[in-house]
Amino acid sequence: MKSCHLFILPNQDIKNEQPSKVFIRDFLPRGSGIVTRRPLVLQLVTSKAEYAEFLHCKGKKFTDFDEVRHEIEAETDRVTGINKGISSIPINLRVYSPHVLNLTLIDLPGITKVPVGDQPPDIEYQIREMIMQFITRENCLILAVTPANTDLANSDALKLAKEVDPQGLRTIGVITKLDLMDEGTDARDVLENKLLPLRRGYVGVVNRSQKDIDGKKDIKAAMLAERKFFLSHPGYRHLADRMGTPHLQKVLNQQLTNHIRDTLPNFRNKLQGQLLSIEHEVEAYKNFKPEDPTRKTKALLQMVQQFAVDFEKRIEGSGDQVDTLELSGGAKINRIFHERFPFEIVKMEFNEKELRREISYAIKNIHGIRTGLFTPDMAFEAIVKKQIVKLKGPSLKSVDLVIQELINTVKKCTKKLANFPRLCEETERIVANHIREREGKTKDQVLLLIDIQVSYINTNHEDFIGFANAQQRSSQVHKKTTIGNQGTNLPPSRQIVIRKGWLTISNIGIMKGGSKGYWFVLTAESLSWYKDDEEKEKKYMLPLDNLKVRDVEKSFMSSKHIFALFNTEQRNVYKDYRFLELACDSQEDVDSWKASLLRAGVYPDKSSTENDENGQAENFSMDPQLERQVETIRNLVDSYMSIINKCIRDLIPKTIMHLMINNVKDFINSELLAQLYSSEDQNTLMEESAEQAQRRDEMLRMYQALKEALVIIGDINTATVSTPAPPPVDDSWIQHSRRSPPPSPTTQRRPTLSAPLARPASGRGPAPAVPSPGPHSGAPPVPFRPGPLPPFPNSSDAFGAPPQVPSRPTRAPPSVPRMKSLRQPRAQTKSSHDDIAKESVHYRLPILGPRTAAFHGLLSDAYKTLEAMQPSSLPKKEPMGKR
Repeated sequence: MKSCHLFILPNQDIKNEQPSKVFIRDFLPRGSGIVTRRPLVLQLVTSKAEYAEFLHCKGKKFTDFDEVRHEIEAETDRVTGINKGISSIPINLRVYSPHVLNLTLIDLPGITKVPVGDQPPDIEYQIREMIMQFITRENCLILAVTPANTDLANSDALKLAKEVDPQGLRTIGVITKLDLMDEGTDARDVLENKLLPLRRGYVGVVNRSQKDIDGKKDIKAAMLAERKFFLSHPGYRHLADRMGTPHLQKVLNQQLTNHIRDTLPNFRNKLQGQLLSIEHEVEAYKNFKPEDPTRKTKALLQMVQQFAVDFEKRIEGSGDQVDTLELSGGAKINRIFHERFPFEIVKMEFNEKELRREISYAIKNIHGIRTGLFTPDMAFEAIVKKQIVKLKGPSLKSVDLVIQELINTVKKCTKKLANFPRLCEETERIVANHIREREGKTKDQVLLLIDIQVSYINTNHEDFIGFANAQQRSSQVHKKTTIGNQGTNLPPSRQIVIRKGWLTISNIGIMKGGSKGYWFVLTAESLSWYKDDEEKEKKYMLPLDNLKVRDVEKSFMSSKHIFALFNTEQRNVYKDYRFLELACDSQEDVDSWKASLLRAGVYPDKSSTENDENGQAENFSMDPQLERQVETIRNLVDSYMSIINKCIRDLIPKTIMHLMINNVKDFINSELLAQLYSSEDQNTLMEESAEQAQRRDEMLRMYQALKEALVIIGDINTATVSTPAPPPVDDSWIQHSRRSPPPSPTTQRRPTLSAPLARPASGRGPAPAVPSPGPHSGAPPVPFRPGPLPPFPNSSDAFGAPPQVPSRPTRAPPSVPRMKSLRQPRAQTKSSHDDIAKESVHYRLPILGPRTAAFHGLLSDAYKTLEAMQPSSLPKKEPMGKR
């Protein structure tokens, strides 16, 4: 929950009195001129002990608050120097005391007009920007402090507060120096919020004078004197219960209560969300009893059982929690069985020219010196056995891939055992050793299956075409190829879709300004692509006859993985392109598409060199009979190898499943726990990591704190009452003062100096006219200013820039407070920084103040001169300075 802060916006005349009165101790620097030259962030914390800490003095506690004052002065001088320099770097002070509530105050430098010492020429602008950084925050309250003996309409504090808080919901006016006003005058109308009203009104306070401070008058005595002043003053007696530092504390406390109640609903929802998010994890810690001797045994059994369940779910795919981000171990093994393993078998597919050469050599070698009349069976068996042996490589590779996935699955399942490092390490070691043991037996069985196939060539198989049908099948294949090239319609059985998906044609897009993605549909006879996956607009259909696939090196400028289709007869694949380069987002997609193309009969390209032993290429110009024999055996080998491939593709996954995967599952369920008990001491296995112990304690503390916080919030809702915001007031006087230009508008000037001065109507009745002074009078014409004048060096030209008098005859001007006198106070009784008590949970508050009032005293003298000339035409005891 964002805390509400109190920002104190003082004038330069106001010294550091108010923050001290909040703590009821005198610990802030005092003096003449600019005292607060860096923002002071004062954090008050309720505590039994009473001491202070600075952020820049970590670990050091200050119990003597005179030392606190000296440290503030020293830290200010370290950054700003000793010659009145300023800085926006705050000083952070935290005070612990049983006499305070949790509260944050920020005391800001007072606004100064003229640079002194090391201050830059734009000192006013810099201080203003510094103040605006703090008071623009929506969660702060602004205490706009103004001395009673200055013109309230010229208050810089109210002006800045109005700029950032136009609705007046965060601004509280504070009037100080009420005891220093001239005898017979008071600020009653201002404190009653009748003149220059604020939405939250004004609170009057009385601070210690410099004489009181020099006399060591403590703050408690000052607050008693303040109470006595309001009770004894005839103008404030009826307001005594709404004046003084204690009442200001109540006002701020109520605003804090309102802020907390307004924030509580969202805060409660946030706490409840955090509680629900950790409740599942904390559930395992609630009944944790470290002193229980059976705890480790019970925990070990539960963790081993959970490990077995997790492993089986990842392999079998059962369970209600399905991973939607990546494939599980079982799904990856399925891809190995049905995509990767068939792909590896087809990838080692024999080269056609080399196969025919081997068949030709075998036939000639079997006939020897004789010329054979019949096709020899031994040539067929020799070629078939050689091709069957080649299946050992893909089969053993599939075993290795499955083993790797099993080990990865074990590591993922042991993540839940990470709280017990020794148990996790030992479990991985035992299961991995068992997997390695089963690896040898599984590979032996796989090799045995291959050897069984080599041991006997069953030419009587029902799917084997035999010698009689070999030539006939060869002609049928040739006929099918011719029909496919002609693009005739195929029977529905040949139009079964093998795969669909998005691919990018990369080489065609280069010519047209960029790669394009299409929706591809692969069948047993063709590869078609469409504009989108609705398959309404077909772009092209590519027959698969004589096509092969090969890899394309990945470009350093591209993140795509590319493979290419090409025609083995050196024909164009698509329009004028010899190659059709297709791109995927990952290598897994490339492998999957290759496996699908293999199912459709598109084999990978295997470049081969055809060099004979003498370095010269042989030209196999065979006689017609030998060519016919080679073609026959070629068809026989193709038929028998299709049978063997189908058998191997079916048996190898079954063998791996039985000897490897199922065996590992049974081992984990039945043997793992026993081997864990026998491998190491139980106490050693169940030693908890320091990180886990710390996390458990933190989670339990957080869970308990969240529950207590929700209970406290419920108590606050029932024990506190919020007050509605005061209704809006007429604040046009602040808006008018902000937009007043240096020269007076024409409509507000007097037409002639000889005409009597017409005062604007007020709430007290019409004011009599004031004649213009004669030439002997020393007072210049107040309401008439032809233009801005340079700053006056002394009091003789103090009337060069008097405040303009707006003319609003239709209503009483709210901008004229009824202070009886606005003269400067005597120096020996001048008050110090305003007392502002602030109570609540981290509420921030800046302090603003008015401009100097030197020329107002001279203005009052000028008015008295006019009164002496025509006493009957002027009202008595009118606060001229306020105009």
